[in-house]
Amino acid sequence: MANGKPQVVILGGGFAGLGSAQKVREYAGDSVDITVLDRNSYLLYIPNIPAEVFENRDPAATLRMNTGKAWQEAGATFIQGEVRGINPDLRTVEFLPKERDGAPLEVLHYDYLVIAFGCRLAYDQIPGFAEHGQAISDTYYGNKLRRTLFEGGYKGGPIAIGSARFHQGSAVKDLVPMADAACEGPPVEVMMSMATWLKNHGHGGPDKITVFTPGHMIAEDAGEKVVTSLLGIASQMGFHYQNNRGDITEITPEGLRFEHGDPLEAELKIVLPDWVPHAFMKGLPICDEHGFVVTDMLMRNRKFPEVLACGDAAAVTVPKLGAIGHQQSEIVGKQIALDMGRVSPELANEPLKPLVYCIGDMGDNKAFYIRSDSWYGGQTQVLKMGRIPYLLKMQYKDLFFRTQGRIPPWGLDAAQFLAERLFAA
Repeated sequence: MANGKPQVVILGGGFAGLGSAQKVREYAGDSVDITVLDRNSYLLYIPNIPAEVFENRDPAATLRMNTGKAWQEAGATFIQGEVRGINPDLRTVEFLPKERDGAPLEVLHYDYLVIAFGCRLAYDQIPGFAEHGQAISDTYYGNKLRRTLFEGGYKGGPIAIGSARFHQGSAVKDLVPMADAACEGPPVEVMMSMATWLKNHGHGGPDKITVFTPGHMIAEDAGEKVVTSLLGIASQMGFHYQNNRGDITEITPEGLRFEHGDPLEAELKIVLPDWVPHAFMKGLPICDEHGFVVTDMLMRNRKFPEVLACGDAAAVTVPKLGAIGHQQSEIVGKQIALDMGRVSPELANEPLKPLVYCIGDMGDNKAFYIRSDSWYGGQTQVLKMGRIPYLLKMQYKDLFFRTQGRIPPWGLDAAQFLAERLFAA
């Protein structure tokens, strides 16, 4: 632009994109211009969709936050558009404006590019999903399941909940573990909430539910100690558990078929698919063999250091978890500010130390709380259950909306203190 400031272009306006814009502005100040490109002018607060669905509330009415004020407060220019291509050699992004149909491709030039537009949830790669599957990952599928549960579609039969296999790239295997599933906190949350819903609506209890995983252990990123405890509690409650199923090969009217083992009978089939990068990413020199953006633990691409990534689009984001994207956006902001001379190397060059932080609804105003870094070589494995984690989950969402996503730096520390020490249940 005419003012001569470096141009920071952020692709994606969800949790990682919003956090990146806020952190770049916080640390780099007025030394850069920020442009955010996203196909939506709102942020969908995905973590609370299950809680809304099982309480028969429309998540489209309660979980969409208009982001106009957030971009204004971050001093960012917002463009509603869809990315169609990236050229790292020319430092350009091709996009299609999306406010009205019929626009031609436009080009943005950048000095720094932050890729934070997540990836595709590949339901379309599961044969039979459209006809026979259910999901809870967005408002459309959440409302589809809600109608099934509350309008007589569910007849009381067995229920299967689990994940398709995740295809992770190998370029960062020296930095993060390899995973069989992209994120298995949601299946655990949905199985617990579903059991409460069954009880409260006279359809039985946990013995009707089978939770499955493609790998040797569900939610392995939470740590063996935590998962063993969870599975012990689930077994005592009556849940059924199947591991080592590999990928989902088909969803049928009668149930699910898998890469390994016998079919699983189920009336309701609630699944999470593979996490797949956007098609135009595959083959780019900044990406691995699947299309995830390769970075070091300072979130910079190794070949093009002016390209950074955070959130689900980044290859080192495993599991695909919002708390990790939050950590990464902090690093992105500091790295760009370092180049602008606004922060010290000591502050900016603290590498990512991934932390699994998850609060999942269980119904009846209860939730589970997990904080763990053991999957990455740490020693922390914490599991708590009760009403306080539920209150924290609900209050965090309210605080996020009130502050336009600017969670205070003490927020997670306060949640940790409340859940783990003061009111542990």
